[in-house]
Amino acid sequence: MQSLTASMEAIMPILTVRNVPDDVHRALRVRAAQNGRSTEAEVREILASAVMPQKRVRLGDALAMLGREIGLSNADVEAIEQGKDKAAAEPVRFE
Repeated sequence: MQSLTASMEAIMPILTVRNVPDDVHRALRVRAAQNGRSTEAEVREILASAVMPQKRVRLGDALAMLGREIGLSNADVEAIEQGKDKAAAEPVRFE
């Protein structure tokens, strides 16, 4: 059973794009060849860079930058942590 589960986790989603114009497909093949990749690998790279740009600001980085800008110190963070209610929250009920 473990091998079945492991092999199922390795399955990647498949995306089919229909009606790609010939000139776009040709440009993809050329770009892939220039980058030493298959057309499929090139499309994966294009999609990844479009939806996950490297210059995006990550939430943790933005919060750290904000903390530095307002002069938040480790002592401030510790004071906030000590002031938190440590009791378990009541579960949400959708009735």
